[in-house]
Amino acid sequence: MADVMIAVMPFHGHVAPLVAVAEAFLAAGHRVRVYTGAAHADRFTAIGARVVTWASAPDFDEHDLPATFPALRGKKGPRQMLTNVEQLFVRTGAGQATDLTRAYAEQPWDVIVADGLSIGAHFASELTATPWVTVSIVPLTIPSRDLPPPILGLQPAKGLAGRLRDRALRGMTRMVSSGIQRAYAEERTRAGLPLDDLALEQAFMSPQLVCASGVAELEYPRSDLATQVVFVGELTRPRANDAALPSWWPDVESCRDPILHVTQGTLNVDPHDLIEPSFTALGRQRVLLIASTGRSDVAELPFTAPPNARVAGFIPYDSLLPRLDVMITNGGWGGVLAALAQGIPLIVAGGDLDKPEIAARVAWAGAGVNLRTGRPRPRAILDAWRRVTSDGSYRANAQRLAKSLSAHDGPREVVDHTMALLARA
Repeated sequence: MADVMIAVMPFHGHVAPLVAVAEAFLAAGHRVRVYTGAAHADRFTAIGARVVTWASAPDFDEHDLPATFPALRGKKGPRQMLTNVEQLFVRTGAGQATDLTRAYAEQPWDVIVADGLSIGAHFASELTATPWVTVSIVPLTIPSRDLPPPILGLQPAKGLAGRLRDRALRGMTRMVSSGIQRAYAEERTRAGLPLDDLALEQAFMSPQLVCASGVAELEYPRSDLATQVVFVGELTRPRANDAALPSWWPDVESCRDPILHVTQGTLNVDPHDLIEPSFTALGRQRVLLIASTGRSDVAELPFTAPPNARVAGFIPYDSLLPRLDVMITNGGWGGVLAALAQGIPLIVAGGDLDKPEIAARVAWAGAGVNLRTGRPRPRAILDAWRRVTSDGSYRANAQRLAKSLSAHDGPREVVDHTMALLARA
């Protein structure tokens, strides 16, 4: 039996996969504590884990980030991404480390298992000299000499000119992110740690074990993939739950037309970005559109839905996904993997953060269309839908990925790999 500390950044999209991981550790008989924001504590206490909440680190409401991080106000696109990384994920690091080391002093853990954006787990691992496992809940951001910089949403270039392009972009990215690199150095100092020479992308990933969600078929080929990386498939598979189906669900059960799901995830949930143009594009087509707002307390939209559309805050995926023909998504990794695990082709509008990278990988794998923006025009959505429905290769590739994903049991594999690491320590 091991004592496990799980560190989770307090976002719904981060919490859901780590709940599954925590459940797997508990089912295997291990003791589990979870470090996360107060808003998500109940998710973990409900499964029997003890919770340590953010205290020295500034706890926040993911639906109103500027209230805690004013520098984010009014920013979108690349500026939002850079500010997000610095303010939320880097400059909270020393505070996270303080909270975690306090918890360690009260009861030592054997291993800290953290989502791939918890820099505080890295610091706490160093300060306590304990093993650290990263669970990457987004595509790998470990830099490579064979690839363009991560998060730019660019597929690897071909030929000498392409390799030179990628090398130049890697240099430019280091320049643009120099402020974030300085923030990382400052947080190490605040945490009482010596400076190191790690690039920020490396600092988020454990040198001992990285459990990467997804499968190798969704990862660009690279000759320098770190040996500690293992792919574990999905972390959160849809399952039966107590969430009520919306009152209009009989319309879904009786529908004979193609069913499309439109989702903007749970972070940037302005419905004008993706839901509204999807309604404009497909409101007169012979399809049933099912839109989710990403907020359980918001089940309506600020504009009129067409007659062939239905709207809810959240919709249980165990009921919805088996009925879908196509998903139109902002590119959240969990939702993308859930759709691909069902063999559902995708139309991806990846606007910011990791979403452009996810959209590019889906297109590279041939399982969907990359709209190359988070705010697509209706015509682009209509054209993408026609491509996906008329070209059978998109569904065939999605089904190929579904077969690969079905070979994994992500949460159990995280437990097995972690226990093997402890056995070697």
